[in-house]
Amino acid sequence: MAIEKYNARFERLDELEQTLCCFFNHMGDRPYVEPFFAIISRLGNGVFWYVLMTIIPIADSVNGPIASLHMAAVGLVCVVFYKVLKNKLVRQRPYLKWNNIRRGTAPLDLYSFPSGHTLHAVAFTMVALAYYPLLAPLLVSMTLLIALSRVVLGLHYPSDVLVGAIIGAAVALLSFCF
Repeated sequence: MAIEKYNARFERLDELEQTLCCFFNHMGDRPYVEPFFAIISRLGNGVFWYVLMTIIPIADSVNGPIASLHMAAVGLVCVVFYKVLKNKLVRQRPYLKWNNIRRGTAPLDLYSFPSGHTLHAVAFTMVALAYYPLLAPLLVSMTLLIALSRVVLGLHYPSDVLVGAIIGAAVALLSFCF
């Protein structure tokens, strides 16, 4: 019963977002676009962030270990948030819901709401930039590409990405209070 209730709530939103999902997903019809975003998505699975958390303490032996531990702690909190939400809200992924949306790469889990990739990207970026603001061009660009990849690859609705970004930002901001 609870699953049906949440699915019904998402039904209207799914309908409203279908056109936008199709628009972004069909960007992948152009040569090299889908493979490019598949690589970005793969890097957003954690590879990019783990490499960053490894390099930071090497590059800065004074603040680097603290920054990397801060990022790791925020990452753990984000995992808990998004897993609980995904398993409670059970929003079907766009490529499963709509025949005209293609899956560009395999998803990491069953449900789409919120985007865990975006949630983590925003949280990691905000924490890293608090320590190293000069990394903004690289990290903000990567975060935007990761967020876009989720919709282009047919794995998320724009609202999944937006809510993921909001939660990631909130977790990152709250982490500075402790």
